Amino acid sequence: MAVCSSSSSSGSSSTTKAWVIHGILAGAAVAVAIGAHAYLLLRRSGKFRSRVVGIIPARFASSRFEGKPLVQILGKPMIQRTWERAKLATTLDHVVVATDDDKIAECCRGFGADVIMTSESCRNGTERCNEALQKLEKQYDIVVNIQGDEPLIEPEIIDGVVKALQAAPDAVFSTAVTSLKPEDGFDPNRVKCVTDNRGYAIYFSRGLIPFNKSGTVNQQFPYLLHLGIQSYDTKFLKIYPDLPPTPLQLEEDLEQLKVLENGYKMKVIKVDHEAHGVDTPEDVDKIESFMRERNLS
Repeated sequence: MAVCSSSSSSGSSSTTKAWVIHGILAGAAVAVAIGAHAYLLLRRSGKFRSRVVGIIPARFASSRFEGKPLVQILGKPMIQRTWERAKLATTLDHVVVATDDDKIAECCRGFGADVIMTSESCRNGTERCNEALQKLEKQYDIVVNIQGDEPLIEPEIIDGVVKALQAAPDAVFSTAVTSLKPEDGFDPNRVKCVTDNRGYAIYFSRGLIPFNKSGTVNQQFPYLLHLGIQSYDTKFLKIYPDLPPTPLQLEEDLEQLKVLENGYKMKVIKVDHEAHGVDTPEDVDKIESFMRERNLS
């Protein structure tokens, strides 16, 4: 009898546990369904991540190119060219420059840009964007980090990364890549990217990725070059500075790796983009030649 009693009790306990687990799973499924339904309603209403600000972080100090934002590109400061291109993007409700330098601020106000002064303690452009966001009077759902050294950034690329983040509720970050030129394969200033089959980032590197056994650039492989533009969900941007630095981020000196190493998802779009950013003084001549060849003023 004792054995039967024990068996009966065990069976009852197992049944209870099964119902508890079933209830938890059912509750989770309902929560997911409600979340998905809310997301669909927001998408249909056009309100999901709909308020967007473009921020151009700019600093004067740079180990590779001091004063880079103010360098003249065919008669205009580089940051002015970036700002003018950003203003053409249809998804941006507002565009501001975030800087810690008075010379850059004065220059930007001179050509009509709104400027947010930030502290010198910002370790990268993402942190500068976050500080600027806190100082803006209006609330936004997405912040687009537009690199000040991308004077020929297409407005369509800005719109593309915004729409990619709006369409990917599981991502907190979006960015863009283009085809890598074979001659840039081993240039550490040209950041490479690999993605999965659904267009989410797997890794970024200053080295060539993927890297084959021959140790050479495969002329037939579609390597991807990371473009400087990136957008963030503002809720994520607010916690980004508090995330501890990660080993891969520090080794590669790439801030987007901290996002991936902490388990967050990043959506990547592929675009056609011939020109690249200005990383060194030598790049100024290259981009001016590019503009002259295409009659870009």
